[in-house]
Amino acid sequence: VATLSPGSVEDLYELLEKLGSGHFGVVKRCQERSTGTFYAAKFVKTQRCRGSRRGLERAQVEQEVTILRQLNHPNIMRLHDLFASRAEVVLILELIRGGELFDFIAEKEMLSEEEAIEFLGQILRGVEYLHSHRIAHFDLKPENIMLQEKDDPKPQIKIIDFGLAQRLEDGVTFKSLCGTPQYIGVTG
Repeated sequence: VATLSPGSVEDLYELLEKLGSGHFGVVKRCQERSTGTFYAAKFVKTQRCRGSRRGLERAQVEQEVTILRQLNHPNIMRLHDLFASRAEVVLILELIRGGELFDFIAEKEMLSEEEAIEFLGQILRGVEYLHSHRIAHFDLKPENIMLQEKDDPKPQIKIIDFGLAQRLEDGVTFKSLCGTPQYIGVTG
């Protein structure tokens, strides 16, 4: 279980190339100095003051960390280490090299029935695990489902991005819309 590590991320990890970026931060490949193991370092900018448009609210980042710390499943990305400063939080995450399932399917153009069954089974096992721990992802979409290794004949699916995930409590109803607009179901 990842705990808040003392010092800076650069003390324990060599930061390497950028893997991607989002609205509130950047992800870089990194190598743990003591073991040589590669990870993904997710740098999340946090708000310096309430109401700021720059960065995420600290509580939102802490919610993601709290949830990731509880999870240990082969189809869910793992949190390895954690660093925090006033301006940002750095999550050291399992390195997932295979890219998005979305891109894999687009590149192949068509999955075999066996591949589709295998991928869907892995996704459902991950979601079942989350729900058994009373956690809802709230942003499950092809871009948040990745392949551990693309060239593996039977790729391992990994569910990523727990930024909107919530712990479910008895008697608490979620009434706000969340997720990615293109994937929100139409009701009415």
